[in-house]
Amino acid sequence: MSANSATTTNAVRGFPVVDGQLHVGGVPLGQLAERIGSTPFFAYDRALISRRVTELRACLPRRLQLYFAIKANPLPAVVQHLAGLVDGFDVASAGEMHVALDTPIGAHSISFAGPGKRESELQQAVAAGILLHVESLRELDIVAALPNRGIRPRIALRVNPDFQVKGSGMRMGGGPQPFGIDAESVPQALSRIASLGLTCEGFHVFAGSQNLHAKILIEAYEKTVDLVLKLGASMAADVRHVNLGGGFGIPYAAGDQPLALAEVATGLERQVARIAQSLPNAAAILELGRYLVGEAGVYVCRILDRKESAGSIYLVTDGGMHQHLAASGNLGQIIRRNYPVAISNKMSMPEMEKVNITGPLCTPLDVLATNLELPRAEPGDLVVVFQSGAYGATASPRDFLSHPHPREVLV
Repeated sequence: MSANSATTTNAVRGFPVVDGQLHVGGVPLGQLAERIGSTPFFAYDRALISRRVTELRACLPRRLQLYFAIKANPLPAVVQHLAGLVDGFDVASAGEMHVALDTPIGAHSISFAGPGKRESELQQAVAAGILLHVESLRELDIVAALPNRGIRPRIALRVNPDFQVKGSGMRMGGGPQPFGIDAESVPQALSRIASLGLTCEGFHVFAGSQNLHAKILIEAYEKTVDLVLKLGASMAADVRHVNLGGGFGIPYAAGDQPLALAEVATGLERQVARIAQSLPNAAAILELGRYLVGEAGVYVCRILDRKESAGSIYLVTDGGMHQHLAASGNLGQIIRRNYPVAISNKMSMPEMEKVNITGPLCTPLDVLATNLELPRAEPGDLVVVFQSGAYGATASPRDFLSHPHPREVLV
């Protein structure tokens, strides 16, 4: 990937290119590497994160609250930055919960989902006053038995919907799932809640993630609201919380088309209106992770060696699958496809040769790109992997082969 332009300033995937050098957060990448002191590293551009949230706010229904799913990028600096932009957080562990509680976002605007919460995590969540998305009848019993010290547990039911969403990178609902309570079992769960003296605040339905198909997402939200309205009729108290999940995808590979945001927003407008009419006391929530931060991050590694083997060129770097598992194609992808990649100091050079980019690990799985057209690169040059702001460092086996962990910075 290269940026061919006769002008001094250009941009690649939202990142400025000045005199052939990629900039992140207004800093030339070579200078940023010197500032950090080592490679590899992940760098996140705060201006791009803010711009994405602004774009969403301009399109989405005003009544729809925007939550950030911290699992996409739990770096405290990123979470702190987003605390000033979003309405709340969704967490998936006690560790993420503590990061969220360190921000200005109040506990009342934090929810906790996950199919295997430890009793100690449930106790911490209750003590903090955050909303638990309960995922099984047993979890309900555990919450009811916790010593509450006068603090009433806040709970909602995570529902495994009775429909599936096609086109999602990961299916999170429909059919047998470890996530949530099957839709047909929700009336039983509501009865159990009443018998335990608890109150259910509402529902969380997350059917799938990484979806680039607007029509599929719109249909999924319609079915979600259908289900929530049906289940809400069985509740003894008013529904006050409706988490519609997320699912917004970002384009990772050649041929991927960006999500038609305006089209999805129009569909959400209809569904939020239905919620407002039938459940007037309910807050409607959209929970997004990678869509907020994924395109605002880059992974940067340095070329250590350039070699040829059987007519193929290999650029061997100090980064790889142990630090960016998703880019290597080993995080659930059926067919490996290249992430967008560039040589940071040669952004304006024409594409000159076909190369393979690998890491330093003793495994053929350690691949960052294959058969990719790039300007001629040499040892010392910096390789940039775009679309790396979500599910990067923390979703990778960083201790594999005992290499140093990558730094992460918000610029």
